Amino acid sequence: MKTLRQLSKYTLLKSLTIFLIFFSSVIAEDEPIDIWKIEKQEKMNDNNNEIEDISDTESNLKIINTSDQYTQIISNTSLEDKDLIVGLYDPSENGLKLDMWMQSDGNEIKNLINKINSLDLSNDANQILEIALLTNSEIPNKNINEDEFINFKIDYLIKKNNKKLIVDYLEKNKSNIYNIKLIKHYVNEYLIENEIKKSCELINRVDIFNDQYLGKFKIYCLLIENKRDQAQLIYDLLIETGFSDIFFEDKFFFLMDYKSDVKNEISENSILDFHLSHKVANNFSFQPRKDTPKFIWRYLSNANLLQDTELINLDDYENIYLIEEATHDGNYNETELFNLYKRFQFNINQLLNAKDIYKQLPISEGRALIYQKLLLSNDIENILDLSQILKNSFKKDNIENAFNLELRKFLNKINITEVPSDYSTFYSNNTQKQELIERKIKINNKIIHQSKLLNYINGKKSIEDIDKDLISLLKNVKKNKKYVVTTKDLVLMESLISDGVEIPKKYQSLFEFGKSIIPTDMQLLISNDEIGLVLLRLVEIIGQDNIDVLDPDTLYFMTSTLNALDIDQIRNYILLQVLPLKV
Repeated sequence: MKTLRQLSKYTLLKSLTIFLIFFSSVIAEDEPIDIWKIEKQEKMNDNNNEIEDISDTESNLKIINTSDQYTQIISNTSLEDKDLIVGLYDPSENGLKLDMWMQSDGNEIKNLINKINSLDLSNDANQILEIALLTNSEIPNKNINEDEFINFKIDYLIKKNNKKLIVDYLEKNKSNIYNIKLIKHYVNEYLIENEIKKSCELINRVDIFNDQYLGKFKIYCLLIENKRDQAQLIYDLLIETGFSDIFFEDKFFFLMDYKSDVKNEISENSILDFHLSHKVANNFSFQPRKDTPKFIWRYLSNANLLQDTELINLDDYENIYLIEEATHDGNYNETELFNLYKRFQFNINQLLNAKDIYKQLPISEGRALIYQKLLLSNDIENILDLSQILKNSFKKDNIENAFNLELRKFLNKINITEVPSDYSTFYSNNTQKQELIERKIKINNKIIHQSKLLNYINGKKSIEDIDKDLISLLKNVKKNKKYVVTTKDLVLMESLISDGVEIPKKYQSLFEFGKSIIPTDMQLLISNDEIGLVLLRLVEIIGQDNIDVLDPDTLYFMTSTLNALDIDQIRNYILLQVLPLKV
């Protein structure tokens, strides 16, 4: 029976292929512009269309290129890519290797990445993690599956949520069956942001394999573009694979004008279903609840469908708390929440004794009382005290982001010189942070690690060009009897030696090289050439701190580790964060 089904599908495939080749010339001029400027695939010698094989255990959806017209069809194929290389960056860009993970135990990789994912990483740590995970590499084959390893890359991209980075990754890994998760994230994010066209731009140019959700998304995109024949074709092919979705079928038939009405139902199963519920309804109305998925809150906010706070019943404390949570998540803006607080009516006694009475009220009403008291206050210490009470109330409920911008407005009116010492930390932690200014490196030839030698580290001079600067610097250091060589000086000098610089014998006595103590576990990783795991360990060590606050000994062993593996680019990045004098 299975053989008969496969034969039937093969016959269908053959017929559809012939039909599509003929049909493509008619529809080609309606094609959307290729946003990636993807080069046209070369035709095979027999002028047949090139077919990309995609794997799965059941019948799959794949893409056939018929005169640049991408159309979904069904096939039974398998992908056997034993030399699969997945990533975004060329290893040579950062001194890495394709086999940077091959010597590592998958259990160690998984354990370390799970630890890292539990940390709130600094920008510096994230920079190194991105290089480690997104560099093109072979897949390790010990105690880790292909999908597990690739999903670490996918999960990082989803968490970072940089759409350009996602598109670049998808473009460079076009036929990877594990892209489904990332494609779904991308198209869903733009749909949540109410930018369906950007979702469709991507979905029209990527392999959706046999994924039914992306198949539905593709059909909807074609309907938006008024390509009903193609939408019908893909729908029929989905049905052929066993697809069954009564909710989608109802909306599809309505949008295809096969029926004049549609069921009045709202689905929260996915953002696509919810969007379709919204778009086909005559008078769409939806009141989110506590268990409503956050992606729907975001969709409602971006589509201006959230309830007006002016219309909210002040006795409905559960609904008000939902709005506080939604403000914390960024779905309501703070102005809307605090305008809601202004609607509460309090008597003079309550306002005068707000600090005591607010505790006796329902939580949201108590916050409203403190806020109104804050609006009426002129005394600096009272403003700081009330602000702190209100902020702590939000923090206690884990919704502290609901009171950020409004708090800053109050605090920015207070001069820092007028802040009592009891409130200095609260004030500094919650006032407007100054924009980070990129500071320039200032050369200071009186200190080795701030000297002209940095011009090699930042790429302004070659290793051959710094010999004269090195001799001049060391001559002055030797003359200066009071100069004490620091750990940072050793870090720079050993890095230069690692790259081939020779220190004249008469100056070698100035330094005690080899003082760096590399932990035993790191030494083992170096010996085994486990470059990927070394980078993950560095990410874990840096953690939530920026590199420039690390102690010199930690810096020393980190750079010594990178020197041992000849990973100069990452080492130089670290050195330039820590060593130079910046103004």
